[in-house]
Amino acid sequence: MSWEPVLEAVGQAVNGQSEAAKAALEKCWDEAVEEDHAHRCVLAHYLADQQENLQSETRWDEQALTEFTHLQDGDLAAIGVPSTAGFAPSLHLNLGDDYLRAGRAQDAEDQVLRVKSPVVV
Repeated sequence: MSWEPVLEAVGQAVNGQSEAAKAALEKCWDEAVEEDHAHRCVLAHYLADQQENLQSETRWDEQALTEFTHLQDGDLAAIGVPSTAGFAPSLHLNLGDDYLRAGRAQDAEDQVLRVKSPVVV
């Protein structure tokens, strides 16, 4: 899979085209192979924001972090993230926000602490 359809779907999400964005992101997810962790990390990250309920949003944010653990530095350079570690804070903060909204304060704090000292893969 190339980055072009992924970036197009992300662009729709960023521009508030929620229905079209969700469909495009899901299509890309379905086409991504399991070993394509970079694409899947980005897709899950943006799919989380398209969910209508907190439980689904949390599952997608957790999936984004799971995919992130498989990335090597430079895997996201094609989308303007030269060091993969630069993507980690956003992933942890999003998941922390999910946990906080779900009343899971300790889990939320754990995610915030990871932002202060991110795990470099």
